[in-house]
Amino acid sequence: MKKENDLDRLIEKAKEARKKAYASYSNFLVGAAVIGGSGKIFTGCNIENSSFGLTICAERVALFKAVSEGEKEVKILALVTDTQTPVWPCGACRQVLAEFDRELLIVSSNLKGQKEEKKLSEIFPEAFDKRSMKK
Repeated sequence: MKKENDLDRLIEKAKEARKKAYASYSNFLVGAAVIGGSGKIFTGCNIENSSFGLTICAERVALFKAVSEGEKEVKILALVTDTQTPVWPCGACRQVLAEFDRELLIVSSNLKGQKEEKKLSEIFPEAFDKRSMKK
């Protein structure tokens, strides 16, 4: 999948999802898109709540949509924010993503078109997962 035009398409889907964010408290709109093992794209946006602990990030929305539709494999995550430089998933999202693929490719972009790519293992090298629980 990692052809440049495919990555650009995934980023565009994340940009579209960002516009749907419900971020009335922080005004920090985030869009995400994941491509599943089947090749289907799933999008998500952040959804805030006045009880801040109930807020959910765009990355987890996209991943949970994929899983709820039967995808168990995620190939690439695209993330779009309106920031000076591209940003990376928060700790909670890193932990959830690691459950599916510690080597997941993450493409982070801002609205200026700057783009960076990293594997999840680069930004979250010591994830707690099933392997951690083995005796």
